[in-house]
Amino acid sequence: MEARRAYPFDRIEAKWQRVWQERAVFRAANPGEPGAEKPKYYVLDMFPYPSGRGLHVGHLEGYTASDIVARYKRMRGFNVLHPMGWDAFGLPAEQHAVATGIHPRITTERNIAHFREQITAMGFSYDWSREINTTDPRYYRWTQWIFLQLFRRGLAYVAEAPVWYCPALQTVLANEEILPSPDGPVSERGHHPVERRPLQQWMLRITAYAERLLADLDLVDWPDSIKEMQRNWIGRSEGAVIRFSIEGIESSLEVFTTRPDTLFGATYVVLAPEHPLVAKITRPECREAVEAYQREVAKKSDLERAELTEEKTGVFLGAFAINPASRERIPVWIADYVLLSYGTGAIMAVPAHDERDFEFASLFGLPVHPVVRPKDSAAPPAGCFPGEGIACCSQFLDGLRTLEAKSAMISWLEEKGLGKRTIQYRLRDWLFSRQRYWGEPFPIVWRNGEAQPVPETELPVLLPERRDFSPERGGFAPLSQEKGWEELPDGGRRETNTMPQWAGSCWYYLRYLDPGNDGELVSRETERYWMGAKGVDLYIGGAEHAVLHLLYARFWHKFLYDIGVTSTPEPFHRLVNQGIILGEDGRKMSKSLGNIVNPESLLREYGADSVRLFEMFLGPLEQMKPWSSQGLEGPHRFLARVWRLVMEEDAEGRWMPRPDISNEEVPMETRRLLHRTIRKVAEDLECLSFHTAIAQMMILVNALTRRPIPSRIVLEPLILLLSPFAPHLCEELWSVLGHAESLAYAPWPEADPLLLIEEEAEWVIQINGKVRSRMRAALDLGQEEAESLARQRSEIESWLNGKSVQKVIFVPGKLLNFVVARE
Repeated sequence: MEARRAYPFDRIEAKWQRVWQERAVFRAANPGEPGAEKPKYYVLDMFPYPSGRGLHVGHLEGYTASDIVARYKRMRGFNVLHPMGWDAFGLPAEQHAVATGIHPRITTERNIAHFREQITAMGFSYDWSREINTTDPRYYRWTQWIFLQLFRRGLAYVAEAPVWYCPALQTVLANEEILPSPDGPVSERGHHPVERRPLQQWMLRITAYAERLLADLDLVDWPDSIKEMQRNWIGRSEGAVIRFSIEGIESSLEVFTTRPDTLFGATYVVLAPEHPLVAKITRPECREAVEAYQREVAKKSDLERAELTEEKTGVFLGAFAINPASRERIPVWIADYVLLSYGTGAIMAVPAHDERDFEFASLFGLPVHPVVRPKDSAAPPAGCFPGEGIACCSQFLDGLRTLEAKSAMISWLEEKGLGKRTIQYRLRDWLFSRQRYWGEPFPIVWRNGEAQPVPETELPVLLPERRDFSPERGGFAPLSQEKGWEELPDGGRRETNTMPQWAGSCWYYLRYLDPGNDGELVSRETERYWMGAKGVDLYIGGAEHAVLHLLYARFWHKFLYDIGVTSTPEPFHRLVNQGIILGEDGRKMSKSLGNIVNPESLLREYGADSVRLFEMFLGPLEQMKPWSSQGLEGPHRFLARVWRLVMEEDAEGRWMPRPDISNEEVPMETRRLLHRTIRKVAEDLECLSFHTAIAQMMILVNALTRRPIPSRIVLEPLILLLSPFAPHLCEELWSVLGHAESLAYAPWPEADPLLLIEEEAEWVIQINGKVRSRMRAALDLGQEEAESLARQRSEIESWLNGKSVQKVIFVPGKLLNFVVARE
């Protein structure tokens, strides 16, 4: 252990963490305060749920990246808002309370204290004066206030909905809390069997914002993959709703289709097994089989049912519908691949032109009627043709191209009163209530069967204290046991469900702006200053929140925009998802796998700066990367070399400033390398390429280590460049060099354009003597810098990936040849 402690990081890091806290170095200025005249920059982490397990090194990756950006932007002259808080309501704390009898508030506070200690030990530059906690009544008062605004505008309502209920956990779970298993869907927590139940639930009308949620993705700088996931979740489809009459009864059936041009080819109808018409139209002789099938389907999640590779199953209801175009009598089935949550919960099946319908028809021997042929063919092909083409065997549509046929069919349906043009979304209204104790109470009182809002002057509606945390049997909310809280003197009854954990995380980024404001959610002036034209400038978090958290937060933000609370249509301008860090066994870090790497032992052995540097040196921020604790030796030795550029150890083991540090100019080659490094690090930080910025600084440090006499002319810019990555070390060295103030706000070094003007050459890059790339670069590059630049080229990286480089042949100004082991 002592051999690794190549410089006194333990003393340095504790010292500077104390200084930063005592001097409130990272406190951001609100409008009207000194510092607010600077341009703002809001860099945000997805705030954590404070579990008892604490943080592991995978969690720290995103926090380290955001902290580097925050420190860099401060030095660039920005007023930086970099806050931290706790998403602390939710099921885990409640289940712990059920198991132990310890109030969730106690465990939550204990977990938060542990998280805060871990985060502080990493030297992250958070403005702790803005710390928030979703379980704090001063916070959830405003969560309740937002709900009241939604309720008053008809965007929050009560409806009976089929929900996932977990008998073991005795609570309703959201779709995202359900996992598939061989024996049917189970709860994410505990892997208990779940079942479908109809229950009265609070819903939020997110579908009213579907079009804006879709269109406004064009306003944000997000990864294309995340945008596409949101688009798929919203699921906009243009088509028609078509009415099919049911033989023998007055009821009709509506289906949604994106291909109304194929109506003449519809040979059967399929309903979702939960469709309300099923019980009404099922023939007596089919009822037993239908009900048995419904019970089997109830064990599957929507995700499983939508899986394209699932073998098709279904049951005939004994009923028939009438095709409104062909007037043919067609059978009505139920099948699990049709979801009640999409469209109308019913489809017209056209097996000649839909692959799922064709598979189903082939399995059950149902007719296939082709009604579209390819543009270059005189007749429909055998089997299934799902593409667009020319309508055929479709009476008045014959000869029309698909787009024309769609329009003609919709016009015909509307003229006959049999259907209409429509847009559908896969997105469903948001199920917003939970049968739990540890959540925000709804600010609603029931009187004479009517939901009434609690007056805003009576907010927050506080959670009552409890000693018994077990839920009420049968799906009732735990708060229904608190009769003294639920029942009001005037005969009213409080709503006993609580809000989901998502509620607090939908708007937390706004409360950071004005956390002490008890008069409003956020002041108008403060919101407009920090959210500016773009909202949050940089939002870093895991891709697991790519859909739901981001979609819900965008919905609430747009609503707050509509009522004048926010000034931007979108909350998060730039989004970056850090890649997963795998355990040392190559699998995702997980408590159940036993491969979690706790940072605390690493901090003791190597120090926070080494851990920070290693987290960023693993590879591109967005990519998945393997963890190896042994790899910390390299960054630790690098920081020790930086330390020794300024400090030396005397005979008694004490560290002292080097007496030979000069103010003399350095050779032109070193000056040029310094200014190339300044340019490179700044460019890399702007695009979050932290690993290449570190590689460039390593090149500079290696060059300086070879010089016998260190010079302030190079040392001070180097320390400033490195400080966002290794702030404790750099603060100490900055102080040793005679600076009384923290370097947190020292001006960022500027590259001298004159020193960047160099003769360039075309360098040839070879692998085993074969030319694999070329690059324009400075003629006077040393081997180390040239090699580093070459390795950063994607085509060379792919050639070297996984191969052992035996040697590098270097011809100055001309060539690099990587000699690798042949397979």
